Amino acid sequence: MPNEKTSFQKWLQAVRAFSFPASMIPCVLGIMMALLISPDISKWYLIPFIMVSLLFLHAASNMISDYDDFKRGVDYKGSLGGSGVLVDNILTPGQVFKGSLFLFGLAVVIGIPIIYVRGINILYFGLLGILGGFFYTRRPIGFKYIALGDLIFFFIYGPAIVVGTFYALTGTYDSHVLYASIPLGLLVVGILHANNFRDIIHDRKANIKTMATVFGEGFAKIEYLFLITGAYLVIIGLVIFRILSPWSLIVFLSLPPAVKNMASIRGVHVEDPSKIAMLDVQTAQLTLMFGLLLSVSVLISKFV
Repeated sequence: MPNEKTSFQKWLQAVRAFSFPASMIPCVLGIMMALLISPDISKWYLIPFIMVSLLFLHAASNMISDYDDFKRGVDYKGSLGGSGVLVDNILTPGQVFKGSLFLFGLAVVIGIPIIYVRGINILYFGLLGILGGFFYTRRPIGFKYIALGDLIFFFIYGPAIVVGTFYALTGTYDSHVLYASIPLGLLVVGILHANNFRDIIHDRKANIKTMATVFGEGFAKIEYLFLITGAYLVIIGLVIFRILSPWSLIVFLSLPPAVKNMASIRGVHVEDPSKIAMLDVQTAQLTLMFGLLLSVSVLISKFV
């Protein structure tokens, strides 16, 4: 069949590569903060190991989530969630499950040089990421299904990655790095929440508890607006308190797509989720733009 996907295309779809900015941008910010704050960084060679390990961890987490959602009946033919490789019979559940374990293993192997250089503390960061990604949907915890997904996403894709990257490169901790991670944490939760808002009806049928299903459509809209506007307001606060330089205000160049995303969710109802079918992707694109601008601003403040 001429339109049949290649093996590479199937696995690329399975890992949901569009979501990778959620892990890569916090990593880049951690690198820029290390450049800004640390007087002497001799471990730059660890950057490829950090980034590739994070990519594999993120991909593995996406796949195990797809597997569990499919097995629980959350994702099915006609639903808008997940990568679609299982509901469309592109890959088998066994392939996706084994593929996720393989990627988790690769993330660990590639992280070994970082552990060797930085010791046990960096191992804890890695374990938190692995456990958070694995048990996001896995029993006996399943953070996603008990309305804790937003909290886990904020912690892992905000402070854990930014602070962890900074520590891996410098061997130190700085509270300014933690504060700088908050806006990205909010935006990454926005990606998840856009998905959860769209899937309110499906998730309720599957007895899945997210913040959107627990508190309803009105609250879910307010939460999305809070997450997006909160990222910009936190930047203003960090500049006022001199945690970040005024150059950080260039993140407001990303405001037009943010306003567009917020307008789209205000005018939609959960009975017609197709109108925001791509809002999670659009929020990921916003996160990419915002995060790159923030990282560039940190780099500028280093030399200006």
